[in-house]
Amino acid sequence: MAQPEIDDGGPRPSQDSGATARVRVRAGVASEKPVNASGIALLVSDVDGTLLRMDKSLAPATIAAVDRLRAAGVRFTLVSARPPRGMLPLIQALNIKVPTAAFNGGAIVGARGEVLESTRLTRRDARITLDLLLREPVETWVFADDQWLLRDPAGEYVPLERMTLGYDGVVVEDFSPWEDRIDKIVAASADPALLARLEQALNALIAPHALALRSQAYYLDITHARANKGDALSALARQVGVPLTATAAIGDGDNDVPMFKRAGLSIAMGHANSEVRAQARRVTASNEQDGLAQAIDRIILAGAGAGAGQAPSRG
Repeated sequence: MAQPEIDDGGPRPSQDSGATARVRVRAGVASEKPVNASGIALLVSDVDGTLLRMDKSLAPATIAAVDRLRAAGVRFTLVSARPPRGMLPLIQALNIKVPTAAFNGGAIVGARGEVLESTRLTRRDARITLDLLLREPVETWVFADDQWLLRDPAGEYVPLERMTLGYDGVVVEDFSPWEDRIDKIVAASADPALLARLEQALNALIAPHALALRSQAYYLDITHARANKGDALSALARQVGVPLTATAAIGDGDNDVPMFKRAGLSIAMGHANSEVRAQARRVTASNEQDGLAQAIDRIILAGAGAGAGQAPSRG
């Protein structure tokens, strides 16, 4: 595959951006906003590793760039592996007034926090996944009923997840009472080879109804197969009345590739692995170098002819 271009010009829509959405969105669709000169009307951003720096902070440069994006008439929203509650502080900080996607797209959440669409694991797939993971040397977490459930509060990655989500997990002895309503299961480990093996083993057991995919080098997420960022991008675009050809997606992880394949313009973060970068049309700087802000200014707004001095829109 040809190497992606690095932020040196305006966006060029993908040839395969007309994929049909598989997520059914029950809420009403807002009227379409005029598409600016860049051709992009909606930017969908990953959160951890893209919107945020490595210390989970939201840079002032990123906030300012999102304001400039809105001033140019481009809507901005988020898609994340996080649960809805773990996204709320960011939604508030960025004053996002359009739907967002949590659990890799397993939940489409309205601007007021209402769940517009929820796609959970089946009991069968949840049980198969838990039976396998609980025999392995990984931390296993379950997200259900708007809670983060865990069995080992002293796990290596618990402090990081607590900082990421902004709330504590609930310690339980057994996950089985929640098996019929699980949004996401996570395996956490410092051993990437182990997670790669588990990813392959699980997908052989739960496909095509469920999907195991790494959201970070140390996290393996298991969700319903329709809980993916490609379907999420389609649902978010439909919510605001924007065609897929007028969407842009930016991310850094393996789980961002499905939305790269749907979006009119795909942008990878500079620190993403080579496989992820190869799937994107453009590559920006890393999150530590304010890569999202650079992508907004140098790729999207450069095409729109918008200047950095414009006042922000809060619409």
